[in-house]
Amino acid sequence: MRLSIGDSVPDFTLKDKDGKDFNIRDLKGKRPFVVYFYPRDFTPGCTKEACSFRDRYEEFTELGAEVIGISSDSEKRHRKFSENYQLPFVLLSDRSNKVRKLFGVSNDLLGLLPGRETFVFDKEAKLIMLFNSMNAVRHIEKALHALKQLEQ
Repeated sequence: MRLSIGDSVPDFTLKDKDGKDFNIRDLKGKRPFVVYFYPRDFTPGCTKEACSFRDRYEEFTELGAEVIGISSDSEKRHRKFSENYQLPFVLLSDRSNKVRKLFGVSNDLLGLLPGRETFVFDKEAKLIMLFNSMNAVRHIEKALHALKQLEQ
């Protein structure tokens, strides 16, 4: 199953970089949020994407939004990645790819790499934008544009 525009975010709980439970329900009804799935910490494209979200994070927070990155990396690897690049947003470990499957994120590059997809949800946790591209930096512009549309 794949999420479509207007769908509600699926309920999930994952461990963050510090090993603490993060439940998506804690954001519902409070603020818009961006969930982006990426293949792996410390790879060139994923580092570029994470640093682009970091560099524009203030724009997201000014729009009232939270950013959440998800990959199958461990909490420990996420912690190193976050510390190394001073990432101010949430990183979640989806070791079993259960949340990736809930969102319907497929593999790219002949099925060899986990897909790179970004989902933007409004304050009520309804999907307003989804974007699938291996071009890492385009995700940030698309997400910001969708959030700015909420303001209008």
